[in-house]
Amino acid sequence: MSVKVALVTGGSKGIGFGIAEALLKNGYKVAITSRTIDSANQAAATLVEHGDVLAIEADVKNFASQQAAVNLIIEKWGQLDVLIANAGVGYFAPIDELEIDHWNEIIDTNLTGVFYGIKASVEAIKKTQGTIITICSLAGTNFFAGGSAYNASKFGLTGFSQSVMLDLRKYGVKVSTIMPGSVASHFNDHNPDAEADAWKIQPEDMGKLVVDLLAMPARTLPSKVEIRPTTPKG
Repeated sequence: MSVKVALVTGGSKGIGFGIAEALLKNGYKVAITSRTIDSANQAAATLVEHGDVLAIEADVKNFASQQAAVNLIIEKWGQLDVLIANAGVGYFAPIDELEIDHWNEIIDTNLTGVFYGIKASVEAIKKTQGTIITICSLAGTNFFAGGSAYNASKFGLTGFSQSVMLDLRKYGVKVSTIMPGSVASHFNDHNPDAEADAWKIQPEDMGKLVVDLLAMPARTLPSKVEIRPTTPKG
């Protein structure tokens, strides 16, 4: 079996880092993107002990930036088998306090950014009959006060991902979306604490789930997966 190539957006920390690490440990070549090359390089310096990793500076909100990232991967490794559309942001406030700039950044990153990533990589992934996995959230099916922008982006991402799944399955391309609950990550400027966040889903758990999804038989497509902590914080 030839070595497969994966792209993880927002792979320098948190969920993206956990997924990249798991893929490398399972024999994938992995490209990670971050908005700054320093962050990407710092993560790659840690990940390289597990395998062949490529650090790329790319902004998911910019289509040309994402296309350039895919082009670099094809130039280096000749193929792209897996896209993990992971990069995301969140700002939370009641609608009367929600800033317009925050609305735009959330929608542009969490929804349009995934669209750009798929558009940039879809032809390469069709050639390998590969897999696209979008990292959504339980906020993509459960609304809550103060989450109007985030809910809108994730509800949109849920519908978008499922529609793309129907578009691409005829090419032998699998599209899945993972909808996690509370994860011990750097999301929303949170600094994970090993003890305080022990009850949460861990980035390595997300990595294992992605590896397990990619190992499913070709005939089987898990199109949407909800995961949550076994025991929520009391």
